[in-house]
Amino acid sequence: MPFRPDRRETIGLLLASAAARPAMAASRRIDALIARMTIEEKAGQLSCFNDEVRPVGTAFNPSVEPRGAAAMLAEIAAGQVGMLFNGYGVAGARRAQEAALRSRLAIPLVFAADVIHGCRTIFPIPLAEAAAFDADLSRRAARAVARETSAGGLHWTFAPVVDVARDQRWGRVAEGAGEDVYLNRLLAAARVRGFQGDDLSRADALAATPKHFAGYGAVRGGMEYAAVDLSDAELRETHLPPFAAAFAAGAATTMASFTDVGGIPAAANRRLLTDVLRGEMGFSGVCVSDYDADRELVAHGVAADEADAARLAMLAGVDMSMQSGLYRRHLPALVASGRVPVAAVDAAVRRVLALKEALGLFDDPWRSLDAAVERRVTHAPTIRAVAREVATRAIVLLRNEGGLLPLTRTQRIALIGPFARDRANLNGPWSFAGDPADGIDLATGIGALARDLTVDDGSDPARAAAVARAAQVVLLAIGEGGDMSGEGNSRVAITVPPAHQALAEAVAATGTPMVVLLRHGRALALEGAVRDARAILATWFLGEQTGPAVADVLFGVAEPTGRLPVSFPLATGQQPWSYDRRATGRPAPDDDPMAPGRSHWRDAPDRALYEFGAGLGYTRFALSDLDAAVTGEWVAIGVTLANAGERRGTAFVRADIHDRVASRTRPVRQMKAFRRVTLDPGERRRVALAIPLAELALVAADGAWRVEPGDFDLFVDAGPGSRLATAFTVAG
Repeated sequence: MPFRPDRRETIGLLLASAAARPAMAASRRIDALIARMTIEEKAGQLSCFNDEVRPVGTAFNPSVEPRGAAAMLAEIAAGQVGMLFNGYGVAGARRAQEAALRSRLAIPLVFAADVIHGCRTIFPIPLAEAAAFDADLSRRAARAVARETSAGGLHWTFAPVVDVARDQRWGRVAEGAGEDVYLNRLLAAARVRGFQGDDLSRADALAATPKHFAGYGAVRGGMEYAAVDLSDAELRETHLPPFAAAFAAGAATTMASFTDVGGIPAAANRRLLTDVLRGEMGFSGVCVSDYDADRELVAHGVAADEADAARLAMLAGVDMSMQSGLYRRHLPALVASGRVPVAAVDAAVRRVLALKEALGLFDDPWRSLDAAVERRVTHAPTIRAVAREVATRAIVLLRNEGGLLPLTRTQRIALIGPFARDRANLNGPWSFAGDPADGIDLATGIGALARDLTVDDGSDPARAAAVARAAQVVLLAIGEGGDMSGEGNSRVAITVPPAHQALAEAVAATGTPMVVLLRHGRALALEGAVRDARAILATWFLGEQTGPAVADVLFGVAEPTGRLPVSFPLATGQQPWSYDRRATGRPAPDDDPMAPGRSHWRDAPDRALYEFGAGLGYTRFALSDLDAAVTGEWVAIGVTLANAGERRGTAFVRADIHDRVASRTRPVRQMKAFRRVTLDPGERRRVALAIPLAELALVAADGAWRVEPGDFDLFVDAGPGSRLATAFTVAG
């Protein structure tokens, strides 16, 4: 069942990204170079290692054969290293590149890093950025990050994460765009275009790496590095489309997943990395292993030893081995014995060298290694401005009973909680070269707007309660620590930490109106006083501009326009869960979700506390006069939107569909289009949305991608109380 949905499904992404495609075909120069290379030099080009010449911070991954800067420089000069990763700074990079140019063939190094949400200037985590539901904002954010990152001596980022994540226990939910396939597709393409720009050889371009190929977000029990078992249709409908969008946008590389898929680890999975990735999806760039993943084939139990692991990875389609050193140690003997064809090695080397050529490194090995540019661009005001814009637009107002927000600057405000003055947890996971000291905490940001602010860290609940009683409103700053999300940080209970919950209960007992400022890297199962607070803001990990962004939303300087990219469950035990779950034969009725004999848990309905797309503003909108018609290759939708409140605001108008009858069971709802529309109080506007017919395609019962004729439900909403429904028919 090849991954070939109708070409129209991605035509908008293709048109938007045509200029971003890198020229990855190897030139005659590359072919001539390969002809001169020894097998040892080829293995060196296919090997990448943690940068010990210019290390940054504490390494997350387990230490694998550290050797120090001097030994690493000697290996580089001997032609045994193709790429260094997770180092930072121009001075160290120049030392390493000088060593590479002393090697026999003078092949330049490429420098890479896990730049997930900023380099020195830390942006909101990708999940928070996704809450803005704005592909152009994501593109601009990635472009700003690329400018700063490349100025610090890097050519390649191991981002974006495009894993669709439906289980909030998984820590790496923080690194992606959430649970929806359509949003993941849009943001995958946007982030690739932002990182790479219009010309991959420019000094401010970063090669992008959509990862982790493929299905990593479906790990068993939400547990990091666990097994993945997916139907082929689920893999193709849910997990491959964001990669397809990223590749259509010109992504130069991809990364194989750590995990197995159906019992075969991705790093040894020829069907996945060669048949699907290259054969069906047409990807021609570099495929790099994840950290030490080829060596881990031994622990998986599919390789007899390290040499066998290197053989399996090379034959599967892994071009570059990360950190293990297995290719460098074993490929020469594997080729000599005939266990690995030299043609397979040459194909991988050709792709790696073609990437270096596309990056312009053969013409200018000092590309992105200019100390003056590094000084000028790092923490530039224009980059910080984009980080603040993203942080502000990422905030989601989940609850606002009685219109408690926005606050006035004259209110007596108590800011209480462990994150009130905290900077250590502003950035969240994978903040790479960022310095927490550069961040602006909540107390500083809010204090710049509030005239009467008392701050308490909440370490003594009795004292915190006294502070709360003296205030007119409490801002409670609680949630996850920065080390509770990201890689290796899966949780069995996705609740607020017990000490923070106890603080919330103590403060709520005072009766002072409370606004919860959640800090988190996933959707949380809210309980008790946190769930029942008068107002709740999802503020994620917003990076260095946290304080000003939160303050602007609290005081109405900025409208809360964020919407949830992941559903907040009623309880942890509902995981995995997503709004677009498939229909069941015994659905519970909307007006009786706990009806006996229907689909629900014994102690909870099949519903979320806050579903994907949830979020409030400071005004309200009304919809009327919905119509839809199939016109040519489009479903044309029209609806009248009115601002029914008293403030100017921005509506999030969203269109979902449901296929009533199909050859396979379909999701109860799927988002297929959305628009943001800003209106003044009392203003009305006719809003047009369009869904390409190809967006209705599914993997049918016979395994083929097609749009099946029939009736479709259409749902359009613009927030609470503003949902309309109609239907349309696709003819045969």
